[in-house]
Amino acid sequence: MPYSKNKAPFVSKKLLEKVRAANKKKPVFTWSRSSTIVPLMIGTLICVYNGQNHLPVYVTEEMIGHKLGEFSPTRTFKRHKS
Repeated sequence: MPYSKNKAPFVSKKLLEKVRAANKKKPVFTWSRSSTIVPLMIGTLICVYNGQNHLPVYVTEEMIGHKLGEFSPTRTFKRHKS
């Protein structure tokens, strides 16, 4: 069942407060991978936790509507030798 279009996007309250308070040059650190990117975040550097460290994500217009976790991969691909 697809996510309802008439529901508001989920954004952590703490993350919104940090984005509003921060200037555009200083990174915002977050553990909230499930938060949706909203237009307020454009131009902000958000460091998203992937389980080991924080990966920097620079938010652009094309990212609006996506989740922060989509831009911070949690697994590394290990190939078998051929």
